[in-house]
This record gives sequence, structure tokens and C-alpha cells, in this order.
Amino acid sequence: MPDTKTKNYTSKDYKISKYAKALANPARVAILNLLIKKQTCICGDIVLELPLSQSTVSQHLKELKEAGLIKGSIEGVKVCYCIDEKEWANAKNYLTDFFTNFIIENKCC
Repeated sequence: MPDTKTKNYTSKDYKISKYAKALANPARVAILNLLIKKQTCICGDIVLELPLSQSTVSQHLKELKEAGLIKGSIEGVKVCYCIDEKEWANAKNYLTDFFTNFIIENKCC
């Protein structure tokens, strides 16, 4: 079986790509902005605020939850979602570090 060379990537590389994938869809960014604005949100409220179907919102929430950027708790028949503060801070640190690593020394292009 061929080596996929995945061992050549650091855990930091995987974390950054996980956050980037979660942020790569404008609907997910809109959902995150809504959760930031409201500080907490029930899935049905998201559907009312955005031009997306319930199933589409659910899929995007699943992706954001898998990336760790949001967390959810079940309250009766509703699921309440909010920003996961700890993972949000981790994402901010990883992405800030990634973008600040670029320092212009020589103009190459």
C-alpha cells in the first residue's frame, strides 16, 4: 500500500485546514456571524434569519460542529447552538499565527 505522505503534515497544519474548511462556505460564515451576534441560537431561528432550508442549515451546523467552532445542547425538541469559546480562541490563535508568519523580505513576483 502506498504511503500517502500524511505524516509529513503537522498537527498544526491539520488544525488550520480544519478551520479553513469550516470557514470556506459563505453560509457557514453567515451562521457564525448570527451566532456571534445572538450569543446563542436555536436552529429554527437560523432558518428564519437566512435564506436557507432547514436541511441545508443542519448540514452547515454539522460541519461547524465537526470543526469544533460551535457546540450544541438539546433542550426538549430543540437544539441550541452557540460558539465554542475555547475552540474559537484556538482557531483565532492558529489562523493569526499562520497569517502573521508571512513577512515580506524580498519581492518575488
